[in-house]
Parts: sequence; C-alpha cells; structure tokens
Amino acid sequence: MSFLTVTYALTFYFAAIVFVFGLAYRIRTYAKSPAPLKIPTTPAPTTRTGVVVRMLKELTVFESLFKSNKWIWLFGILFHAALLLAFIRHLRYILPDWSLLVFMQPFGKYASFAMVIGLGGLLVRRIVVDRVRYISAPSDYLMLVLIIAIAASGMLMTFVEHTDIVALKAFLLGLIFVDWNPLPTDLILLVHLALVALLMIIFPFSKLLHAPGVFFSPTRNQVDNPREHRHIAAWAAKLETSGK
Repeated sequence: MSFLTVTYALTFYFAAIVFVFGLAYRIRTYAKSPAPLKIPTTPAPTTRTGVVVRMLKELTVFESLFKSNKWIWLFGILFHAALLLAFIRHLRYILPDWSLLVFMQPFGKYASFAMVIGLGGLLVRRIVVDRVRYISAPSDYLMLVLIIAIAASGMLMTFVEHTDIVALKAFLLGLIFVDWNPLPTDLILLVHLALVALLMIIFPFSKLLHAPGVFFSPTRNQVDNPREHRHIAAWAAKLETSGK
C-alpha cells in the first residue's frame, strides 16, 4: 500500500470522526439551548401543522430569503439546488449503479456550473455590498473560496483531466469496508479530495451549521399562540415544579 493511499485514508477517517461527532455535539447544544420567549417571526402559523409547512418551505424554496432579497435568494437557491444534484451524482462512488443514479449523472455533471455561479454571486455580494462587507469575517470569504475550489476542481476532472473512476470508487468503498485499495495519483483528484476533507473538518465549527441550525431556530419552529398557551422555558418549568 502506497504512502499516499494510507495518508488519504487516515485523513478521511479523521475528517469523518470530526464531522460526525462535531456535528452531533453542536446539534445537542442547539437542542438543549433554552428558548425563554415566544418569538416566531410574524406572520407566523398558529398551529403545529402550519409550522411544519413553514419549515418545509424554508428548507425547499427559502421562502423568507425570497421575501427579503430576490438577488441573494437567486444565488442561494442556485447553489443549493446544484449542490443537491452534485451530491446525488457522487453517490455513484459508494452505491451500485442504480438506474436513478445513472439517469442523474448528466444533471449532476452540469450542475457544477450553476454551483460556481451561485457561489460567485454570493462572494461578489460580500465584496461589493458595503453593509455585508462590514460584518463579514475572513472566514466568510475563505469558506466561499473553499467550496468554489472544490466545485472547480471537480469540474476540471469532469471536463478537462479525467481520472480513473473505477479506481476511485474502489478506494472509497475500501474506506467504508476497511479494505483499502490504491488511490489514483492524479493531482487534481488529490487536491479535490484534500479540499473535501478540509471542509468536513471545519464544517462543525463554521457558519455552515445553518443547515441543521434552522430546525432549532425559535423564530421558525414556534407556534404563534402566546394568548392560547403560556410559553415556559424548560428550566423555568423545573423551577415551578420544584416550588422554588
């Protein structure tokens, strides 16, 4: 087994551990954070079913962002839709060649262009719009540049310098079943995989946590019924129960 294969295999194991446990820790923290006030963003649904519908619209079409800023919504929906297609396409590397995956390959391939355009628009916004640039940290720019680099390196492998897909799939399946196979040594592939591992490592500590965080946002997941039901935070309920 080559040194390169061992290095990348260990790197991806480390990245996966950090990603899974880091994400689980942050989700646990979100779930345990108290929501002492009833603060749904109005107009808000008055039933739990309405909250579910609202969350579905937030997750699928970014409803509140659409109402807030059409340009940001356009770039955001373009990136996220393209990311979903690219993710489905990449499932071919760890799953059998099911008919659905084969059918989705062309869509995922050309979705990379939409992904780069969407990310480019969001990056230009941070640079050009004064109020956004003022509140942007260096990590905000670096995160966008990192994801653009991942998409761009993937495009290079798809349209410019092809890699050995069969060998790559064997390597990835070997990681899953702990039966390592040689990793192709194409430079663009090595850069692409290194950037993906880096993204996995920093994901639990970045603003990309808005992905699971939206489920725990009290402005979105609360029912607007403060007159019908008194809202008591969990810690306050324990105090009332204990009589303190």
